[in-house]
Formats: sequence, structure tokens, C-alpha cells
Amino acid sequence: MDYKNILYDMDGSIAIVTFNRPDVLNALNEGTMQELGSAMDKCRQDATVRVVILTGTGDRAFVAGADINEFVGKTPAMIMSFAELGHNVVRIMETMGKPIVAAINGYALGGGLEISMACDLRFASDKARFGQPEILLGLIPGMGGTQRLSRLVGIGLARELIMSGEQITAERAYDIGLVNRVFPAEQLMEETKKFAQRLAGLPPFALRMAKHAINYGYDLALENANSLELQCFSQCWSTEDLKEGVAAFLEKRKATFTGK
Repeated sequence: MDYKNILYDMDGSIAIVTFNRPDVLNALNEGTMQELGSAMDKCRQDATVRVVILTGTGDRAFVAGADINEFVGKTPAMIMSFAELGHNVVRIMETMGKPIVAAINGYALGGGLEISMACDLRFASDKARFGQPEILLGLIPGMGGTQRLSRLVGIGLARELIMSGEQITAERAYDIGLVNRVFPAEQLMEETKKFAQRLAGLPPFALRMAKHAINYGYDLALENANSLELQCFSQCWSTEDLKEGVAAFLEKRKATFTGK
């Protein structure tokens, strides 16, 4: 697929997907969501990709929400179709058996915040700002924001952010557990790549099982969730990487994981 609204690059085994509509603060339109879905599916299927970094062009915005110009003249059915596309794309991200790290370089508002919440980890510039401002347009979040935000920060804080439409700073987002780490703006990509490279050197099947157990066990009763973890744990024992990890530990050397 030829991309017009995003950039797709490889840095070793790390795929870097960049929202690239800086003239509208990387705002989302249907074309962008289709391209993002295509890029994420490519990352999922490409065995050479170990980790994905998702970021935005420039230093002002990760994604500043939906492109409101695209709302004009749309019927409820058309908007529903757009929202369903968004849900499908973020579901690909969540269920992909590879870690996705969001490098949030600026505004992450509305759909931008929703996309970032579908990533496994969120690293933020100290200049980033976060919010679900849909209420200010007479709307509510439409790509999972009402559900993922409450799961990340708790229902009370989710109510506050969604019902007020207010924006918060990166520091506040870190304090409430919305982002994992905050870096000076000029260090964000360097630090994100450094962490991604660390993940890329780990056994991919074990990372896949960890992501699967966390995502699918979260809403289960504890007994069922522990059963899921046991299954994922046991499957790791069938890999060559497990044997390599154990041997490296016993031999006091660094393990070399091959993905087998």
C-alpha cells in the first residue's frame, strides 16, 4: 500500500510508524485510519519486525484528534462506519503479538489518545498534552476511550477527563498512570528507540505470551485468569529461546534469542 498520511520505516527489527499530516496536527481522517490499519497488519505479519514504535511528525502533535472538517455533512451511519474502522484498527494493535510503544511527541487528544491507549507502552515528551475533548463538541469518545481510559487510570479519573473534556500535562498523565515515562522533548525518540531495542532483543514468543496473558486475563475472574497464565507459561517451554535463556543463565553469559 502506498502511504500518503503516514510514514513507515525500519530501524533494524523495529518498525517506526509515523502519523504524517503536520499541517492539521496529524489529525485523523478515514484515509489515515485505513493506512494505519494496513501498516499494523504489515507489522503483525512481517517476521522481521520485533517491536513497533508509533509516533507523530513534528514536535507539536502525536495526533490532535479527528479531522473535524471530515465531520461536515456526514450522516450518523457514515460516522458509525468511521468509528468502527477505528475500533478495528486499535484491536489489531492490541492483539498483535508484538510490543507497540507510543512515542507521544505532542498533543494526544481524542482519537489520538485512544490510539495511544491501544499501545502496550506510552512514552511522552514533557511537552505532550492529553485529553478526551469530545464532550466539547457534543460527543463522547468513539474508539474505545470510555473503556480503555477507565482501565488504565480508574473510573473516577476517567469520568473527570471524559466529562470535562479538559487536557492534562505529561507530568499529570505520568502521575495517574496514563503514561509510563516522560522525557525531555529532544530525548523522546532516542529513549524510546533504546527501550524498543531492548525489547527487540528479548524472546518474541515469550513477549507474545506475556501480552496475550495480560490483555485477555484482565477482565477474567482470578481463577480463570491464572489458568490462562498457566497455559501461556507452559507454551514458552516449547521454544528454543527458552533453552537458550536457561543455558545462558547457567553459563553466566548473555543470551542470544533467535525467535524459535
